[in-house]
Amino acid sequence: MRTTDRTLHLGPATRSLPLTARLMLAFANVASGWRAIRNRREIHYLNELNDSQLKDIGLTRQDLDAALITSTFFEDPSSHLTNSARRRTRLSAFRSFRD
Repeated sequence: MRTTDRTLHLGPATRSLPLTARLMLAFANVASGWRAIRNRREIHYLNELNDSQLKDIGLTRQDLDAALITSTFFEDPSSHLTNSARRRTRLSAFRSFRD
């Protein structure tokens, strides 16, 4: 009987991230979560504006509500508002061009 009936194939070892890279990644995640919470609070302040003030910045109350509802707790809802305002601006530019 041979003792080398089975061989073990080892692939290249994967390197783990250095401590500083892991700390920077953790800090980036915490900063991202903090930014999302801060922007949620700012959206609540936007809710205090009247409809004409919201219209001046290209938003509606429905945009504010949709941004808060569709984003998860740690997701930044401001990107939803940015997309809504841009979409509305493009649509109004298209309508004025068409008329």
